[in-house]
Amino acid sequence: MKNKKEKIIKKKSFYFEDYDESELTDSNKIYSIIKISLSRVTFLFLIFISVILIFSIKITYLSLSSEKNFYNNSPNKKFISERRNIIDRNGSVLATNVNLYDVGVRPQLLKQKDKKNLLIKLGILFPELNLNKIKKKLNKNDFFWIGKRLTPKAKDQFWLIGNKALVFEPKPSRIYPQKNLFSHILGQTDDINKGISGIEKFFDSQLNNKEKIELPLSLTLDSNLQHLIREELINAQLDFKNIGSGAILMDVENGEILSLISLPDYNLNQRILINDDIYSNKITLGVYELGSVFKTFTIAAGLENKVIKPNTIFKDLENSLTCDKYTISEHDKLPKNLSVEQILIRSSNIGAVRIAQKVGVEKYKDFLNSLGLLDTINFDLEEIGTPLSFRWGKCKLATTSYGHGITTTPLQLAKAYAILGNGGYKIKPSILKKEKKLDGQREQIISNKTSNAINLILRKVVSLNEGTANFADIEGYDVGGKTGTAVKYNSKAKLNTFVALFPSSRPKYVLLVMLDEPKPAPNFVYEFPPSEKFPNGYKYSGERRNTSGWNTVVVAGKIIEKIGPILAINNLQASNNF
Repeated sequence: MKNKKEKIIKKKSFYFEDYDESELTDSNKIYSIIKISLSRVTFLFLIFISVILIFSIKITYLSLSSEKNFYNNSPNKKFISERRNIIDRNGSVLATNVNLYDVGVRPQLLKQKDKKNLLIKLGILFPELNLNKIKKKLNKNDFFWIGKRLTPKAKDQFWLIGNKALVFEPKPSRIYPQKNLFSHILGQTDDINKGISGIEKFFDSQLNNKEKIELPLSLTLDSNLQHLIREELINAQLDFKNIGSGAILMDVENGEILSLISLPDYNLNQRILINDDIYSNKITLGVYELGSVFKTFTIAAGLENKVIKPNTIFKDLENSLTCDKYTISEHDKLPKNLSVEQILIRSSNIGAVRIAQKVGVEKYKDFLNSLGLLDTINFDLEEIGTPLSFRWGKCKLATTSYGHGITTTPLQLAKAYAILGNGGYKIKPSILKKEKKLDGQREQIISNKTSNAINLILRKVVSLNEGTANFADIEGYDVGGKTGTAVKYNSKAKLNTFVALFPSSRPKYVLLVMLDEPKPAPNFVYEFPPSEKFPNGYKYSGERRNTSGWNTVVVAGKIIEKIGPILAINNLQASNNF
């Protein structure tokens, strides 16, 4: 039994002899390593399969998606949420948002024969491109842009070439459907959609207001009126060879500007840098001596201060007078005795001086200040001019009485005439459409009596034969106004202005037209309206004078004839007066 038991023990020992504790521990480690290795392989395999699956789905999606959707969806939505549209008073879009495209070329992806094929296709599809220049760039093998700010249609032409080297980058952009028409008003944005001039800059925060993104910024301007007035100003350049011009049409009751033009203008969509002063806004930024249009203020100051009446006679008026080292003379030979209204009708320099002397320096200065002619105007653009300051004195009073030695902007001049025409009520010119209507609590700075008297005299400046603005006497429109001819500083060139109020019986609109350096137009055919001497009117050519009455008034008359019916249709009160 003992031997048998020993055998059993030995057998049991035999079973464990190669597997002590340490050996068992090492065996578990090996098993664990094998298990971990298998897990890593499985994990990496799953990642590999997932990546392949993702890429397969992406490739399938891109192959089934149209190229247009690939470029258009996301950027456009983001851009629309950043800037509001701008519209005119009738809802016509003046500024809006679109996706434009930059197209580039990666020459390193092309073999030499591929470059030749690309050049051939570009030459066929885009004959305006400089192929020699593109060829040089292709040979350098550096990336370059072949076109920028292209419309989707133009971009598609490049895309249809089907060349792998072409790169298309969508760029949310601001465009202006009216091109040149409102260039001096709208201004532009930079590459990151920040306003850098005009309305785009002045109202930048409002245009970027995300809470009002679906609500366009509405202006008081009228695209139809703007087009018609601009067209006549362009025609004037052909007739009178002027280097520039400007016009503003304003509602005299609320200050809403219906049209504001300065020529030359420029296409806003070309996004070019404008450095030449000739492209500046002549109506808001230009500061000028404007000549005899100031005589209206001189007479209004005399009437308001009760030192004259419209029928007051000034006797023995000199043809010239001297003040300090300056000589003041008449532009034409005039009668020695003139009434106040005749002084304005016939535009007498000496008569204006005599009236200003009766008013006095302080009262005359205060009157001009009340009209807002001497300080910087508060307006809806940053491009605003500041009248030049000067020291008042007796001689300065004399020259300012007829519009020399004193400056202002055409915008301020139009505003002052609007106040004289509307009954003497203060207004604030604006191009931003407001819902608030006049509430009857307007500030009156000039009496109704003075306003009515001025309106009557301005009508005679246009309607009477001895007046200086006969060519603005358009039948049915009851136009009143005043001419201004000024010699530009240190030059013999002229700056001619005409300001009209109509209908003069109860003015609703003020129109200012200005021509910069007009030339005599002996070949221009002037058409005179019917009169007692010429019942059917008559035509005349060969005129070599280039004063305001012979050019700016002609242009203003044509403008009123074209826009009058539109204003009458749009405004019942105006149509009743026409």
